[in-house]
Amino acid sequence: MEPSQYMPVILQSLVALGFVAIVLIVVPMLGPRRKGLRKNENFECGIESEGNARIPVSIKYFMVAILFVLFDVEVIFFYPYAVNFREMGMEAFMAVLLFVAIFLFGFYYVLRRGALDWEK
Repeated sequence: MEPSQYMPVILQSLVALGFVAIVLIVVPMLGPRRKGLRKNENFECGIESEGNARIPVSIKYFMVAILFVLFDVEVIFFYPYAVNFREMGMEAFMAVLLFVAIFLFGFYYVLRRGALDWEK
């Protein structure tokens, strides 16, 4: 590949970085600067804060959240195959089958360990 073929990517990157720089520099100059006790309070969905935010939360919640991220992110790896499956041939199909088998084995392991059981 010649360096001139990278020009559209370089140009788009420069435009994106320029936009970010302009937004980060110009917006604070144009926006209002009001400070006060009411302005600096925590705000969540219109509900007044009460109590301490440092209450203990069940580890089951975090376990489900981490497993969701783990099993959700791997869907990203299916996208290139789904787009190009005709051109990739049988070797890629076998690789995807192996990937799915490993994924299902991991899911089976998680189920057997009881990570998704809320009653325990």
